[in-house]
Amino acid sequence: MPITKLLEENARKYGNDVCLVEINPEVKETRRVTWKEYELTEPNPTTHYRREITWSVFDEKANRFANMLMERGVVKGDKVAILLMNCLEWLPIYFGILKTGAIAVPLNFRYASDEIDYCLKLADVDVLVFGPEFIGRVEEIAEKISKNRLLFYVGDNCPSFAEDYVSLTANCSSKAPNVEITDEDDAAIYFSSGTTGFPKAILHTHTSLMHSCVVEQKHHGQTRDDVFLCIPPLYHTGAKMHWFGSLISGGKAVLLKGTKPEYVFKAVSDEGCTIVWLLVPWAQDCLEAIEKGTIKLSDYKLDQWRLMHIGAQPVPPSLIRRWKEIFPNHDYDTNYGLSESIGPGAVHLGVENIHKVGAIGKAGYGWETKIVDEKGTPVARGEVGELCVKGPGVMKCYYHDKKATDEVLKDGWLFTGDMAVEDPDGFIMLVDRKKDVIISGGENIYPVQIEDFIRTNDAVHDVAVIGIADKRLGEAAIAIVELKSNMVVTEDALMEFCKALPRYKRPHKIIFADIPRNPTGKIEKPKLREIYGSVNLVESQNKG
Repeated sequence: MPITKLLEENARKYGNDVCLVEINPEVKETRRVTWKEYELTEPNPTTHYRREITWSVFDEKANRFANMLMERGVVKGDKVAILLMNCLEWLPIYFGILKTGAIAVPLNFRYASDEIDYCLKLADVDVLVFGPEFIGRVEEIAEKISKNRLLFYVGDNCPSFAEDYVSLTANCSSKAPNVEITDEDDAAIYFSSGTTGFPKAILHTHTSLMHSCVVEQKHHGQTRDDVFLCIPPLYHTGAKMHWFGSLISGGKAVLLKGTKPEYVFKAVSDEGCTIVWLLVPWAQDCLEAIEKGTIKLSDYKLDQWRLMHIGAQPVPPSLIRRWKEIFPNHDYDTNYGLSESIGPGAVHLGVENIHKVGAIGKAGYGWETKIVDEKGTPVARGEVGELCVKGPGVMKCYYHDKKATDEVLKDGWLFTGDMAVEDPDGFIMLVDRKKDVIISGGENIYPVQIEDFIRTNDAVHDVAVIGIADKRLGEAAIAIVELKSNMVVTEDALMEFCKALPRYKRPHKIIFADIPRNPTGKIEKPKLREIYGSVNLVESQNKG
């Protein structure tokens, strides 16, 4: 069943129920505003603290956009790109695209103009929908990209080089377009994180999207009574596919525009959120705010909060232990996946396996896993190899890149590029990205293991370990460390702390600096290697 049918069923069954809430904490809190009121009286979507939409209006808005696209010549198989910050318009636009049989192409909101242009060309995009935050970037390339594309603007004060989304859709039919969509039809193109250069275009079918809905609900048991707090960007598969649990259950979700701990706790309290998906840095910030006393839990209504889960990157066990000390009644879970496997869920820990914190789990619902050596042969349990996954959520291909597709898709198996090991109980532990493994003096060093150890130091807020060139060892490990606010520690003190590690795993140098992460929380190690790849190790060679 195409995923658009879930939206239509929810509109029929739960039409008057609120399904989406947008909260903008940077705006002074005022009355609640429904989408209908917003359109009739106050057209600027940035002036309200809170907006909401029902399932019936969600579906109607998707239909209006679909019909407008078709009136403008969009047909099944065309590509429509979305360049928006999280907002109440995002998902109706996404589903409107799907209802035409066209392919939705979400774009990373951090893309510079040249990256936007690159992705539009790579994905053969026919239409670009963009918001006010991107006027400058789109304007830089507007003359070039508008020659063979439609440009629609979502927001106030439409620029001259685009057309206004609200006025164009206002008089379009709210009935579903008569387009036949099958499970095997192409549905969406997502882009890889681009940590090794310009991103690849990842093509998924409706089968992939639908499977992610089922997997999410099987793993976390969402019901109509659950309220999901969504903070990460919707252009990424992680946030979208976790929200799919709300879609398949008919539950409410809250789009929070901001990551400060006070925003998170207020949203959970005010909206009655029961499920919160956090990235590692946000969870760390929440814990630090509680421990410092800037957040007082007694100020918030949190009893209904039942599940905190984390994904998108390896999760430090020390972080979860600290979380459970403060929130002993919270279930904790982690999911592993890639955009190539339609986001989270290919591997799943399970709330019943909190004793295995640090592992990513076992094969998720409907998925298979294996760990292989460089020849593709499964390794023995306890040996490190490359993690491979197989299931209905694996991508169809890298669009327009057969060579790259053939490198990672083999007999239905997706070779993830992540190094992993299976423990005696069959739980999979991530070791590191294949490209991030450091080979020092002939030994394989997995940075995640060193990072997890350094994070156990009470002064450390975040850490990244990278390998840099070394004449004697080939590569040497260095640690970039971000300290907690108001904490002071010296390099010598941390070097002494690291003596608890095996000698070959000890960092050769420690640099105190901020840790750059992308919008999905992953450490940007290529950027760190570019910045620190030529640091002088001479003064640190004999330390430790």
